[in-house]
Amino acid sequence: MRAGRVLSWAGVLATRTLATIEHRRRAAGQEEVEPVRESVDAKHEAPAALPHGPAVEPGWVPSASYGRDHHRPGRPANPAEAVPWSLRVAAESTWRLLLLAGALYLLFRVVDMLRLVAFAVLAALLVSALLEPTVSWLRRRGVPRWLAAAGTFLSGLAGIFGVGWFVVWQVTTKISSVADKVQDGVNKLRDWLTTGPLHLTQQQITEFAKQISTAVGTNSEQITSAGFTGVTIAIEVLTGLLLAAFTTYFLLYDGARIWSWVLRALPRQSRYAMAGAGPKAWATLTAYVRGTVCVAFIDALCIGVGIQLLGVQLALPLAVIIFLGAFVPLVGALVTGTIAVLIAIVTQGPFTALMVLVILVAVQQIEGHLLQPLILGRAVRVHPLGVVLGVAAGSIVGGIAGAIVAVPLIAVTNTVVSHLRRRNAAGQEVFDALEAARLTHPG
Repeated sequence: MRAGRVLSWAGVLATRTLATIEHRRRAAGQEEVEPVRESVDAKHEAPAALPHGPAVEPGWVPSASYGRDHHRPGRPANPAEAVPWSLRVAAESTWRLLLLAGALYLLFRVVDMLRLVAFAVLAALLVSALLEPTVSWLRRRGVPRWLAAAGTFLSGLAGIFGVGWFVVWQVTTKISSVADKVQDGVNKLRDWLTTGPLHLTQQQITEFAKQISTAVGTNSEQITSAGFTGVTIAIEVLTGLLLAAFTTYFLLYDGARIWSWVLRALPRQSRYAMAGAGPKAWATLTAYVRGTVCVAFIDALCIGVGIQLLGVQLALPLAVIIFLGAFVPLVGALVTGTIAVLIAIVTQGPFTALMVLVILVAVQQIEGHLLQPLILGRAVRVHPLGVVLGVAAGSIVGGIAGAIVAVPLIAVTNTVVSHLRRRNAAGQEVFDALEAARLTHPG
């Protein structure tokens, strides 16, 4: 009897001991799994433990991604979170910049394919900006629109042809005397090569001349192809001039309706902003063209008078060439003025050429420090470094035409961006004021 009670008591004690051990084991497993189960989907959550020990509802199965999603201490749950924030910003900015660069590259490719049309339209815009104030003045005096546009266009065309005829006439009338002086300059150069510090012999000079002749004869095919290329370029230039003249007339005659058509082609949400930016851009372009003409005239006048006083041949045609070259800001007059230096050195000698160079540099300093800030400073708010870089980039992309249109394009773009920025800032101020009034008086 007593032995049976002892066995019963031992069985109960063993059962309770095993139950306690199993309870503690399950409790330890519950504490280890809980941090992981917080990041698992709710449908995989285990039920709460019963008072006598943790229990699992029938059908609950741990997630198959338990081993993969297990978060170790000190390691981010998402690999992207391990990337530093600055590197993320750099990566996001880089692919957007690459996308923008690709779009600009495609745009430049399209412009390069249609460069004849693009440069003709840009030239027409520049000429129209110069002539449009005259058309407006005639319209205010009661002249019909078609007559004002036609009269201004024909007058401008006659002026251009008149300047071209004057240059050709001056060159053809004085080319014989210039050729004689060039021949004298060549003879002086030959004497200097034989009697100067180089001490070349007449035979060496003759051999050098023969080598030049041989090179010309050997490369006759290339020279002929270059001649055909020149003919092709001349045809393209003539086509571009006709297209530019045609576009100029219609811009003068119907510019307002053309601008309205451009606005209708824009997205609806952008029309109001561009409708305000368009007149400001046109005013900037007009002021730039008129100011550039004024600066170019002063440059050509000063340099022309200087080289005329020095006795350099073809002073008036050279002044016209310098006037045309001055449409490229800061460097155009100096580059075209080197022609005067070359003519001076072969016709008048090194001292006269040096004086011509001094005149060119002095006029360029006056232009950069006095004329450009006073005449173009208010219309073209572009730093001189931006002008030089724009001219260099334009010449690389489009040659001489690209160098001419680069600065007005930069000036117009700067005006449009500034207007849109001010417009957005004003709209934000109005929104902030309305929001503040709504919060102050909620009723």
